[in-house]
Amino acid sequence: MSIRRRDTAIGVFSDDGPWEVEPDGLTWRRGLGAVRADLSAELPRLTRPRILPPARRLGTSLWHLGRALGLWYVRERRRGGSASIAGLSHRLRVAAERLGPTYIKLGQIIASGDGIFPPELVAEFKWCRDQVPPEPWSVVARVLTEELGGPIDQTFASVERTPLAAASIAQVHAATLRDGTPVVVKVQRPTVAARVHDDLAVMAWLAPHLVGRIPVAALANPPALVELFAETITEELDFRLEAENMLDIAMTFATLDQRAFVVPRPHPMLVTRRMLVMERLEGFNFADVAGMHAAGIDTEAVVRAGMIGFLEGCMLYGIFHGDLHSGNLFVLPSGKTALLDFGITGRLTEAKRLALLSLLVGASNGDIPSQVTALRDLGAFPDDVDVQDVIDALGLEGPPVDPTMLTADELVAEMQRTVKTLLALGARLPKELMLFVKNLMFLDGAIATLAPDLDLFAEVEAIALMFATKHGERIMAQLGLEAQADWAPDMAGIKAGFGLDESTEHLTHRELQARRAQVREKFEARGRDRDGSPGRGSGPRHRPGRPGRRS
Repeated sequence: MSIRRRDTAIGVFSDDGPWEVEPDGLTWRRGLGAVRADLSAELPRLTRPRILPPARRLGTSLWHLGRALGLWYVRERRRGGSASIAGLSHRLRVAAERLGPTYIKLGQIIASGDGIFPPELVAEFKWCRDQVPPEPWSVVARVLTEELGGPIDQTFASVERTPLAAASIAQVHAATLRDGTPVVVKVQRPTVAARVHDDLAVMAWLAPHLVGRIPVAALANPPALVELFAETITEELDFRLEAENMLDIAMTFATLDQRAFVVPRPHPMLVTRRMLVMERLEGFNFADVAGMHAAGIDTEAVVRAGMIGFLEGCMLYGIFHGDLHSGNLFVLPSGKTALLDFGITGRLTEAKRLALLSLLVGASNGDIPSQVTALRDLGAFPDDVDVQDVIDALGLEGPPVDPTMLTADELVAEMQRTVKTLLALGARLPKELMLFVKNLMFLDGAIATLAPDLDLFAEVEAIALMFATKHGERIMAQLGLEAQADWAPDMAGIKAGFGLDESTEHLTHRELQARRAQVREKFEARGRDRDGSPGRGSGPRHRPGRPGRRS
């Protein structure tokens, strides 16, 4: 039975929960600091390339991946353009599914990487998010029995045999406790841990061979992607760590008085390494805009709260949900957003947090040197790179370039020049920035779904001013700036980041999408002219943000 709980003072939990969370009294939480430390200490060993990884798994991986590449080379490569990329993406996705949970999980990370990976690759791997075959009930029952230390019916009155969702590491079942409390139980696949370690050894061996082979792989930084993947997937193998992530995010939002979110309560006792029982919440699918509007929910407010909450957690506490996508959240009838699946949680060191803070403040006030310095400190450029050399090489202080006014050949030439310059500068996408950008791309898509007519310039200015008012003194002190006057949104610079001049007063997301469509059409038209075949998918996207004044 749900009753009003006192733990809402310390965490963004539901008002009427089935039990109360007392962080200091959770027995499953004891010793988790040492568990995290041990996992962190083990990462270098897991991600260090060996002379040869486990032979049998290497052979299996090379067979499926090599077959995918070979068939693509023979059949789709000659088509060129996005058709070739789409063909390769499809074959890699099929190979990942045949290789099992670890590669499917890697595919799920790629699927959330809009703006980081080619759009054809992202679209193809989104099939990995919802199409993972579940374990049979007999396997699930065996894991539950082992984790409970006794018969299932001693704890649960019932467990639905058909899962609510099945992912690469685990699957989720609706259940009812013996006292009648409805819950959700997450159960780990039984053989996944051993497979993950073998697959990480294979990936760590392969990743260095991809560096510099193609521009996209070089900028995406395959070794860093493997390191990020290893860090996240090893934590996901211990559900006690996920439960603690839930508590830490819930308490961080409460500290910020960010009450637009709800985190389900983990059960006080029913949390083990391979089983996680949590509060059951229900709401609107994130894409159900009509349903939300019919219920009187302000979808623009939902998006606005999502942007502010994500940025506040990153900038001020260095912690954030690391895998935002539509399957990991829904909107409650109250209009609050329920966050799910905390297996991937971003945790920044203090140095990285300050670098990200400097990057975002610099982006809002048009300080290009501080942005490049922050990117260097985050690991996007070598430690010894000269900041002014980066600015000059990329033309970051030049006039804005509107990509919709360029020809297809000019767009391609500009993209190739930028990529070549970044590679020459030693640019890489560090793992912390990869997670952050991945979430920004999700929020960009959320605006397109929930608030397409939101004025982006007005929102950016309002959010920047909110941060300056609410947290300005604290942020200025942490960055060593003298006065709050040092931080004011530079709207001319922000508009230049979109390829627009200062005279542009408004830009809705719908208008931004139309601009992106113009750019994609130019790439597709160029591809049709070159190979005589209709283009598939989309070309490189013009994204908001400000790598500089050139797009």
